[in-house]
Amino acid sequence: MEQLFRLKQRRTNIKTEIAAGVATYFSLLYIISVIVAMMTEAGIKEEAAFSSVVFSSGIGCIIMGLLANYPVALAPSLGVTALFSSTICGRMGYSWQAGLAAVFVEGILFLLIALTGVRKEIMLSIPSHLKNAISAGIGFFLAFIGLKNCGIIVSDEHNFVALGKIFDAEVMVSILGIVILLLLIIRKIKFPIIKGMAATAVIGLIVSFFSDSAHLPRIPHGNFFLQLTDANFGAYTTGFFELFSSLNVVTIVISILFVDFFDTTGTLIAVISRSKLPTVNGEPENLDRALMSDALGTMVGAVLGATSVSSYVESEAGIESGGRTGLTAVTTGILFLFSIFLYPIFSLMTVCVTSPVLVIVGSLMVHQFAKIDWGNYTEAVSSFATVIMMLLTYSIADGIAFGFIIYGLASLFHGRYKDVSPLMWVMIGLFAIYFLLI
Repeated sequence: MEQLFRLKQRRTNIKTEIAAGVATYFSLLYIISVIVAMMTEAGIKEEAAFSSVVFSSGIGCIIMGLLANYPVALAPSLGVTALFSSTICGRMGYSWQAGLAAVFVEGILFLLIALTGVRKEIMLSIPSHLKNAISAGIGFFLAFIGLKNCGIIVSDEHNFVALGKIFDAEVMVSILGIVILLLLIIRKIKFPIIKGMAATAVIGLIVSFFSDSAHLPRIPHGNFFLQLTDANFGAYTTGFFELFSSLNVVTIVISILFVDFFDTTGTLIAVISRSKLPTVNGEPENLDRALMSDALGTMVGAVLGATSVSSYVESEAGIESGGRTGLTAVTTGILFLFSIFLYPIFSLMTVCVTSPVLVIVGSLMVHQFAKIDWGNYTEAVSSFATVIMMLLTYSIADGIAFGFIIYGLASLFHGRYKDVSPLMWVMIGLFAIYFLLI
C-alpha cells in the first residue's frame, strides 16, 4: 500500500485516505441521478443508464487513483452529457449508440493528446476568453435544461419560450427544490446538493399522494435489484456506421473533445493546486497521467454505455478531509461500484428532483464570465456569440463553432490575424466548413 500510494511521503495514512474517499463520494453522489435523468432524455432506459453511470464512475475513479495517484474522483461529465443528450441525440437526431461511439472516439483522441504531450500546444492555441465563455455557456445551458425539464420554462409558438404553469404539482416541487438548494448553499451547509435533493424527494413523495403527475417521486414497487442484462455494455459498437455517415462527425467529436479537455484540465489544476501536492515546473506532478486516466475513463465509460467520464471539483471535499493520494479516489470508486445496490433510492430522483440541481450548478458555472475582458470587443463579441448561440440553437457544439468563427473574423477585421495561432485557424476553418455543409 505504501509503495503504491506513497502515503508517508505525502504525510497521510490509510484511515485518513479512506475517510476522504467517503467524503468525496457523498459530495458527488448527486451526479448519478442528474446524469441518469439526462441520459434518459436521449432514449436510454433508466435502469441501463444507472448501471452504466455507477460502473463507469467507479472504474474511472479507480483508474485515476492507481495510474496518477491523485485524490480526484471521476464521473460522467455534465457538460458532455448535455451535449450528448440535447444536441447530438436531440437536435441533430443521432441515436444514443452513435453518441456513445462519438464519446469513444473522443476518448482515443484525448488519450493521444495526453500521450504525445501536445496538451500545452492546444491550451496555448485557444484564447482564455473562449475557454471561459465555453464554461459559462455550458452553465447557462445546464440551467436552461433544468428550467425546461421541470416545466418552469415551456415552448411557446409565439415567443418560442414562455413561463410554464407555476402551480402544477411537479413545477411547485421543483421550485421548492431550487429554493432549498439555494438556502443550503448560501448557509454553507455540508453536502448541500445531496441534502437538497433528499429534501426535494421527500416533498415530492408527499405531494404525490395528492397528484397523479408522472414526474413526481413515488415509492418503487417490484424488483429492487438491477439485472446486468439491462446494461448497455458494448452498445457503442453499433453506432459507428451512423456516426461516420456524415461529415458532422468532425464537429461532434471536436466539440466533445473541447468540452471534456478544458473541463478536465481546468478542474485538475484547480483542485490539485489546493491540495498542496508536489509540482513540476509549476504544474501538478503527474498531470499528464491524470489526463491519461481521464481519457481511459472516457473510453471505459463509452464501452459501458455512459458519456465522457471527467474529473469533478467535488473532489475538494475529500482533499479538505485530508485526502492526498490515489487511495482516496480508489475508495470513492469502490463506493460507486457498490451503489448498484442502491437503485431503489435513486429511482426516487425524478426530473422534478434533478432539474433544480442543473439550475443551481449551472448558475455556479457562470462566474467564468467575470474573467472575460468586456472592454476588448474581440473578446466580448466572440464570448457573447458562444453563449447566446449555445442557448438559441440549443446546441453546445454550434455555440462553440460560432464563437470560434466570430473570434477569427473579429481578429481579421482588427488586423490582428497573426495573433491567432495556426492550429486555431485550422479549427475555425473546420467549423466554417461544417456550417457550409449542414
